Amino acid sequence: MFIQQLINGIFIGVTYALVTIGFNMVYGVLKLTNFAHASFYMLAAYIAQYIGANFLLTSGVSWWVVLLISVSITAILGAGMDLLALRPIRKKHGAPIIALISTIGVQTMINNGVLLVFGTVPLMMPDPFNFGSVQISGAVVQGMQIFITTLAILLLIVLSIIVYKTKFGTAMRAVSQNPTAASLMGINVPKIISLTFFVGIAAAGIAGVLMGTYYQRVDSLMGASVGLKCFAAAVLGGIGSVPGAALGGLLIGIAETLFAGYVSSGYRDVVAFVILIFILLVRPQGLLGKKEIKKV
Repeated sequence: MFIQQLINGIFIGVTYALVTIGFNMVYGVLKLTNFAHASFYMLAAYIAQYIGANFLLTSGVSWWVVLLISVSITAILGAGMDLLALRPIRKKHGAPIIALISTIGVQTMINNGVLLVFGTVPLMMPDPFNFGSVQISGAVVQGMQIFITTLAILLLIVLSIIVYKTKFGTAMRAVSQNPTAASLMGINVPKIISLTFFVGIAAAGIAGVLMGTYYQRVDSLMGASVGLKCFAAAVLGGIGSVPGAALGGLLIGIAETLFAGYVSSGYRDVVAFVILIFILLVRPQGLLGKKEIKKV
């Protein structure tokens, strides 16, 4: 029983981590809580479902092509959100609350747009793999779980390399520290911010497509709970920290799965918020976060 719940928790946790890393990347650069982040997670799943249902089953299009197209469209829309909704606010030196409200507006537009186009009835997502299942120490593990977990871990490693080992990552961290100084050093700050949105929302989109494929369905509420849990995971691991996002997502996934298995599945969503309140009281900067020292 414990092994089974632990495996399920790791599987859920790595997908939370993938969404949370994208959230943390945007927050790290702009200090902005992007409320539309989880809506892009849902949107990517709906786009993949539409392509899969209409072309994957009828024309033999590869699932990888479906993943690439749906995530690319979602990431471009995410970068477009920064270009059209947030960059003008930054140019006019608008208050941070204005940008925050703008992300809520984008979230509302995406959610209502999905309802308008696809309706309120959950849609079936085709599963092109049919991996079957295996037994590990008496626990039944779906082949799709192994596939998604492996792919998510590889993506987490790639994202960490991008942030810490590439010129783009160096520029992103420079913009995070001091946008003015980064601009004086020749960094195209607006471009770096838009690329950060592109990469961060692409990560959320990949997670959305993976989970839609695993559950073989998508619905308009799939992003709501994930968004709140990933916010809790970001705070738990250290908001703005990429390793913290991975750790926070994993811990939230394991904690809620164990709670569902041993206490009550009906209240599993409560776990993330109990952990959030506890970590804010005990260690507000998160497990891997650092205290900000403000000079006056």
